[in-house]
Amino acid sequence: MNKRMIAPVLFGLVGIAILVSLGNWQVRRLAWKEDILAAMDARLSAAPVAVPAVPDSARDMYLSVSVEGVMGEESVHVLSSSPETGPGYRIIVPFTTVDGRRILIDRGLVPEARKNAEQPPENGTLFGNLLWMQEEPPFAPDLEKNIWFSRPPAELAEVLGTEPVLIVLSQTTLSTGPFPVAVDLNIPNNHLGYAVTWYGFALVWLGMTLYLLVRIKRKTV
Repeated sequence: MNKRMIAPVLFGLVGIAILVSLGNWQVRRLAWKEDILAAMDARLSAAPVAVPAVPDSARDMYLSVSVEGVMGEESVHVLSSSPETGPGYRIIVPFTTVDGRRILIDRGLVPEARKNAEQPPENGTLFGNLLWMQEEPPFAPDLEKNIWFSRPPAELAEVLGTEPVLIVLSQTTLSTGPFPVAVDLNIPNNHLGYAVTWYGFALVWLGMTLYLLVRIKRKTV
């Protein structure tokens, strides 16, 4: 091999190895993320259980639960939207269980025009999933207009006088009222795209290395 080619070859091989290893790492991350999403989806669709006495946000996130009791008349309105109904407000209400606990129920979404309309209560046995918000709200709530921008259980509990336990209703027995909106995992999984990108960079690096070697060879002929 021409001595002038040694450095470009080594540089090319090291670069390709690094880029391929980054692609392989993203493939492993893809499998890891898919396992997590599958576990979460299984929890969302599992048979409902009773609400834990002391729910834990790490252990019980998305847990499918059932609860029996009566809804209160107070409500908090959270600005939101869904593909089915468009923009509107989530209706968060207190719910007193048969054993005396007072928790939060996200009843679902109503159109903007029905923000302050009277909502028929939904009593009896309800089904849904436990949820804790994992991001800071973009804005502070407008308490005077009763407009919130997120669903932090602790703050909602303080306003409505409940435990900081939020259940997102998954089904309804009413023909009118808020439209239940299923829990959205909203967890991006872009690792396949990242892997393809790194592998693409490796191919480009290989092409550039070969081009450089050809030029060096031509100059030494």
